[in-house]
Amino acid sequence: MSILTDKELFEILGDQHQMNGAETPMRADAFVKSDADKMAAIEKCFHVIMEELGLDLTDDSLKGTPHRVAKMFIQEIFGGLNPKNKPKLSVFDNSYHYDKMLVEANISFNSTCEHHFLPIFGKAHIGYISSGKVIGLSKLNRIVDYYSRRPQVQERLIMQIFNELKVALDTENVIVVMEAKHLCVSSRGIKHESSFTSTLQYGGVFNEKENRNDFFNMIKPEK
Repeated sequence: MSILTDKELFEILGDQHQMNGAETPMRADAFVKSDADKMAAIEKCFHVIMEELGLDLTDDSLKGTPHRVAKMFIQEIFGGLNPKNKPKLSVFDNSYHYDKMLVEANISFNSTCEHHFLPIFGKAHIGYISSGKVIGLSKLNRIVDYYSRRPQVQERLIMQIFNELKVALDTENVIVVMEAKHLCVSSRGIKHESSFTSTLQYGGVFNEKENRNDFFNMIKPEK
């Protein structure tokens, strides 16, 4: 029986999502290098990529692109890979004893498909019912932003946000919906511009259909 090479396996799998758990796959030495050293290495690599594409890197418009891409990768769109950038979460005792659902809807996010390094962008909707703790509203947005800023698949992204909120709030009563467009679908391959991907993760009281429906009604867009 012949053994497939990695390249042959990738061709067979095509665009099928492959995910091994909720943790982003990282090497043990991921943060041995400084950000400055990583940027320098990426700049050199991207310079080679642009040259292989036949671009003239002496052109005024292009010669700074490798540096800009390296800076963008480390400091911006993949900043969520580094734990030092994780937001500090403000959690408080629920001293006003609010015991109904709290919903933060239409949280914009931008991420990157880990299969083709093309953008994923959309909206996240979060709901929870306090078991004694509440969180600052802006922190919900920051959690979404932090986990979005790394190479992702949408299924992993929603699980990371869901798990982070469960731990921070010390409750299973959390629900998250994410709706996103994937440029790896709309700008390449099938090139289907109107489709979008939805994911849903929930626990605790949201295992009950009635509570999920209450949440869905609260995040419906206004007509």
